[in-house]
Amino acid sequence: MKPRISVITLGVDDLERSLQFYRDGLGLSTQGIVGKEFEHGAVAFFDLQSGLKLAIWNRKDIAHDTKMNQTPSSATEFTIGHNVSSKVEVDEIMEQAEKAGANITVQAHDTFWGGYSGYFQDPDGHLWEVVWNPDWELVE
Repeated sequence: MKPRISVITLGVDDLERSLQFYRDGLGLSTQGIVGKEFEHGAVAFFDLQSGLKLAIWNRKDIAHDTKMNQTPSSATEFTIGHNVSSKVEVDEIMEQAEKAGANITVQAHDTFWGGYSGYFQDPDGHLWEVVWNPDWELVE
């Protein structure tokens, strides 16, 4: 399998609330909610880096589309890592997320492996790690 991941979809309980968090709170670019004309079709896409999008879609609609039962979620199923270029940028994004309504689960701190990171949860409990890794060069 060649690594061609192009969309990361997060199941949400309230599409409008999540749209406001990601668009207005975190400042991610989007055309807003599309697909409202289709049953189970309302979704919002956000541009991330080149070739990668973040999607938010109602959990009940994901369950319908995948023909799976909707089950309770767990915040510890996965995390999304957002790598930045400095400790200062970690602090700035953590502050922005908190102002947007995120729950800060771990304040930004020096890590045991030499980096700097913090964790927040979006309104649906998805965990984001904002992290600076001194060994990773970011390509803009």
